[in-house]
Amino acid sequence: MNEGSDVGGSGRDGRLRRAGLAGGAVMALAAVAAVVSSGMEAALPWWLVAAVAVPTSGLAAWTGARTGRRQGVRDAVLEPGETVTGTYTVRPPHTGHTPPAAYEEPQYQLRLTTRGMQLWERSVLLWRHPWPELRVIADGPRLRVHHQGQEAGSMLLEQPGAVQEVRLAARRHGAG
Repeated sequence: MNEGSDVGGSGRDGRLRRAGLAGGAVMALAAVAAVVSSGMEAALPWWLVAAVAVPTSGLAAWTGARTGRRQGVRDAVLEPGETVTGTYTVRPPHTGHTPPAAYEEPQYQLRLTTRGMQLWERSVLLWRHPWPELRVIADGPRLRVHHQGQEAGSMLLEQPGAVQEVRLAARRHGAG
């Protein structure tokens, strides 16, 4: 047996598997509850409600598992005691980009934690820097992030007012 194997679901692979299972279960239950509730409200026969609930729960479970696993990957990089304080959707860098499908999360997300800032492209951590090493500038609708005198990122955040929120959080945590 390999030294790094995941016996009994422990370790990183086990955590990711559990995150995926939890996400799938939650989404499947929510989908079934919505279908059953709607079916009861419309006074549909139970067999019709079941016929709709089964495939709906399967698709919801698949989507939830993907989302849960992605969240597990992102949470795995957090240091002990570090918590996420905010997540912001970043617009893609070029206009020819196709938007994500309805079941997918946005392609780029900026996560603020109690210790720093992270930029993610789905499940890939592009960069991560601690607050004291950052200089965060609000340039109109654009957020500019500098790390050690070099621009780490220039981005447009989708949520209205997000640039100012990030700037205030950066100031609160000791970034310049």
